[in-house]
Amino acid sequence: MLNINKTLPKDPDELRQFTALLLAEVRSQAVLIEKLRHQLAGQRHHRFGSSSESIEQLQLALETSEIAVAKMTAKLRLPDEEPKDKPKRRPIPDHIPRMEVELTTGDDDCAQCGGGLRRLGEDVTEELEYVPGRFIVNRIVRPRFACSGCEAFTQAALPSRPIERGRPGPGLLAHVLVNKYADHLPLYRQSGIFERDGIDIDRSTLADWVGKSTALLEPLADAIGRHVLAGQAIFADDTPVKMLAPGTGKTATARLWAYGRDERPWGSDVPPASWYQFSPDRKGQHPKDHLAKYQGWMHADGYAGFEDLYRSGDIREVACMAHVRRKFVDIHRAQGSAIADEAIGRIAQLYAVEKEARGSPPDRRIEIRQAQAKPIFDDLEVWLHAQLPSISGKSPLAGAIRYALTRMARLRPYLDHGILELDNNTAERAMRSVAIGRKNYLFVGSQTGGRAAAIAYTLIETAKLNGVDPQAWLADTLACIPDYKINRVDDLLPWKTAL
Repeated sequence: MLNINKTLPKDPDELRQFTALLLAEVRSQAVLIEKLRHQLAGQRHHRFGSSSESIEQLQLALETSEIAVAKMTAKLRLPDEEPKDKPKRRPIPDHIPRMEVELTTGDDDCAQCGGGLRRLGEDVTEELEYVPGRFIVNRIVRPRFACSGCEAFTQAALPSRPIERGRPGPGLLAHVLVNKYADHLPLYRQSGIFERDGIDIDRSTLADWVGKSTALLEPLADAIGRHVLAGQAIFADDTPVKMLAPGTGKTATARLWAYGRDERPWGSDVPPASWYQFSPDRKGQHPKDHLAKYQGWMHADGYAGFEDLYRSGDIREVACMAHVRRKFVDIHRAQGSAIADEAIGRIAQLYAVEKEARGSPPDRRIEIRQAQAKPIFDDLEVWLHAQLPSISGKSPLAGAIRYALTRMARLRPYLDHGILELDNNTAERAMRSVAIGRKNYLFVGSQTGGRAAAIAYTLIETAKLNGVDPQAWLADTLACIPDYKINRVDDLLPWKTAL
């Protein structure tokens, strides 16, 4: 820090030294200001950005305003105005059951002349109604018979149920699982909803059902895991979840790992799938255990714990351009940097090429990338190298450029292999349900609870990827899996269902 009370030196050499010191101090302060601005912009984006809860609050406020306008319009009997951007009304789908009500005047004769009325046609008005889901009770009656000759007794065996000596049917268990892990309704809220229907089911009972159901379905989740790891290229990501630390009353940070397989971008008809695993921490040993039998390419971020996987040579890394782009976007939002804006534009050109190549066979994708993407990719690397000398090495922009150059070296294989992608968005999309659900429950109660969540996410998200209704599929699966042979469990996978 400069001594501001010190008088300016009169000697030219001392004055030059003082000026050099002053310039160094100004540079240092400028770098510090730039870093603080970048951090502040990041905090503002985290608090007020599109991915935060504030957008949800804004949507709620908009809904409230729209409801108020509709209420006033009805109260004043004003004509409805159709905004230009209002979505067009779509017809009600044909598969929705119709309950027909016919309204007649009740007269067979004309009120004017007394003549007979004949039917000319009809006007039909359809309104969409909702009938809340209803509970039903399956009464399983098994008559006992006695032989009149030898007095022997006979009775049909009770069919296997998902939870022996339990009351829930497979449809109710599927409903609870989907509510919690797809629709993000915590169990205590579900308990309250059931209570409004006059059904008293305690939260702890629902938790017991979830635990036992996921234990029953675990072989199916394992089969999905084997399917994912049979792919030539997979996608990997992880996200933090809070876990209650035993005996302390506090929470620890655990992790949910997602491994995805999606070959649709290169024209394959292999079903997509997501496989989730839980761990109590983020040590690199966990993905090493998960992927112990895997050989192939893996799209991932720059997590250091993956490095041991790459050293063996069985797993080859593919970096993620979305992570590279995100750093430049953050800097551009914070500082309006022209260099960051230029980087974003150049990356957009790579994504434009990918849009053209999507859905083509691997060989064709290689041709498109070599002809169009490779020159852009090479120029981007050269251009990034050229920017570094012109900016402070301690600035966030310099950090973003160094990160980009490091990751691009590990992303280059995508240019030569048509089965690889430009980013790791497949895995990041798999984490969205976890991230949304995390806002609705505070923590998982234990490692067992975390593993149950991983099983449920595996089944539900894989069903959704394949366009299968997870609740209908889980209800059907829970009904038959208790008696299903373990060596035929692959027949129950969601893409093999007839639903």
